[in-house]
Amino acid sequence: MPELPEVEALTAFLSARLTGRVIAEVRPVAISALKTYDPPVTALVGRTVGPVVRHGKFLDIGTDGPHLVVHLARAGWLRWREHLLAEPPKPGGRNPLALRVRLEGPDGDGFDLTEAGTKKGLAVYVVRDAEEVPGVARLGPDPFDPDFDLARFRALLAGERRRIKGVLRDQTVLAGVGNAYSDEVLHVARMSPYKLAADLSEEETARLFEALGTTLREAVERSRGLAAGELKAEKKLGMRVHGRTGQPCPVCGDTVREVSFADSSLQYCPTCQTGGKPLADRRLSRLLK
Repeated sequence: MPELPEVEALTAFLSARLTGRVIAEVRPVAISALKTYDPPVTALVGRTVGPVVRHGKFLDIGTDGPHLVVHLARAGWLRWREHLLAEPPKPGGRNPLALRVRLEGPDGDGFDLTEAGTKKGLAVYVVRDAEEVPGVARLGPDPFDPDFDLARFRALLAGERRRIKGVLRDQTVLAGVGNAYSDEVLHVARMSPYKLAADLSEEETARLFEALGTTLREAVERSRGLAAGELKAEKKLGMRVHGRTGQPCPVCGDTVREVSFADSSLQYCPTCQTGGKPLADRRLSRLLK
């Protein structure tokens, strides 16, 4: 799933290519991806693209009229096309295309929104204001907000009786961090994903806050200037523990372990994060019985 660093990079990529351009066509292909009907998608046609901004994991393409707001979900992606075919795309079947946006100009350039797999979560909204999107309206503070400091972070965690892994992923608490970067942040902070947020000491909270900013900023820097098609590979290469089960930890050399859940998993280093003790994985334990 694209998270804050990838969506930040996509925002910069699209800003350079869309700002000041006029939208010639917006064609929904997977109707299930379109979550609004008023204004209609046709209201974007003929509009000049203004700022492209990010709200957490949401991509907001503003115009001099409505906004096109996109959440890429687990398997969605944006693919830039230098030359879009004139004939309309065919819906249905195994076609991953969900929405096509073509710009005015001789090249007919633009972008496709695609989604792989059968579990469809890609969401597209055409709204007068981004705050009309429920997921945007519920977002907590963004780690890149100028006023997001240690005191505010500490206030977010106060009284939280949930595991810190879940708190970091909760978009109503903190915008933009998902499964992958929460693993990375906790590894950098040398902290167990099972630790209760409310039990963090002042030193641990400060360490986690520093790890959060450092991890996200470094990921954004690695992605800066890359084409949209290169961002997924860069994200995977930059991971320390996430998605690296069974591989050596880059810090201590211990084997990266995994805990599986119904629809996701987390990865961690026992030596760096849990005092050398493997975390209980009830799903794996049931499989081994």
